[in-house]
Amino acid sequence: MIKPREPIFNVTPYVPGKPSEQVKKEFNLDKVVKLASNENPIGTSQKVIDALIEYIKTGVNIYPDGSSIEIRKQIAEHFDLKPENILMSNGADDALGVIAQTFLEEGDEVLISEYSFARYGDNSKIMGATIREIPMKDFRFNLEAMKEAINEKTKLIWICNPNNPTGTMLTENEVIPFIESVPENILIVYDAAYGEYVTSDKYPKDSIHFFQRYPNVLTVKTFSKIYGLAGLRVGYVVSTPEINDFLNRTRQPFNCNALSQLAAGVALEDEDFIKKVYEVNKEGKEYLYGLFAELNLPYVESEANHIFFETPGIPSQDLFHALEKEGVIVRPQKNSYTRLTIGTTEENKFFAEKLKKVLGELK
Repeated sequence: MIKPREPIFNVTPYVPGKPSEQVKKEFNLDKVVKLASNENPIGTSQKVIDALIEYIKTGVNIYPDGSSIEIRKQIAEHFDLKPENILMSNGADDALGVIAQTFLEEGDEVLISEYSFARYGDNSKIMGATIREIPMKDFRFNLEAMKEAINEKTKLIWICNPNNPTGTMLTENEVIPFIESVPENILIVYDAAYGEYVTSDKYPKDSIHFFQRYPNVLTVKTFSKIYGLAGLRVGYVVSTPEINDFLNRTRQPFNCNALSQLAAGVALEDEDFIKKVYEVNKEGKEYLYGLFAELNLPYVESEANHIFFETPGIPSQDLFHALEKEGVIVRPQKNSYTRLTIGTTEENKFFAEKLKKVLGELK
């Protein structure tokens, strides 16, 4: 047997949300609503679709721009940055992996939070780093405990704001003092994948410019969520030219394909579509809050496009399988917690109907 590096044995393969077509076939269903992967329920901007169709007519036999020059210029202009502050990636997941490969090695320690995105820990383990998981406080990052956990081996801190899967948010008055308390030789990866959904005016909405004040902070963004491009896989890192130079040495060549670059540029400027998605998410969130209150199910107020809720006495895996048979796909978490993507009005009502049914059967 050919053995991999030792750290690989400590990593569990990532399990994505089940595809709708698979559930339809498995349970012989005509309708399936997927509310498991925090995808955009509205779909994709028609402007993006039209642009992609026109591009494909010319063929895809030529390699994409390996430096992603045009889309980096567009992002830079849109957010008042410079192109050298932008590094494109094959979705935010790719960026997280490249960051870990570039900066982590065996002997390093990284800080992550309980109930945060699994790939932070996985990417760190792959590089042989030691994980220190900090318990949450009221389903929020406990920054004070994180600060106390820093030692001479700490190399990197993963922050997700708003957080996945809990949907909770750190305010600017919490984030800035924390960043300023972290030694400058420790990298802070600030994942703002869900930032466009935030309704609170206390959110640090200028996080894309953090690096200008704090060179050890890099921000990760994605086009998979509010922009509706999850199937194309396109994200980016915002950081200093020095950090991006290191990441550029590690990333794969042509890591952002031609269709992704085109679609991202069009999506970025379609403000009507973004506003519509924001409003649908906001309305859906309030509807689901009402549903959980009606059913006496504890839930965590969210600033993202998903809600973290509990079914006391019912393991999340049991709820997942019961809902799956009814045509609803959710994302089970630890114990009796579940993450639910906020859908359209129709999808949310379908979920409500099926949830009430399976709760009656499981209790």
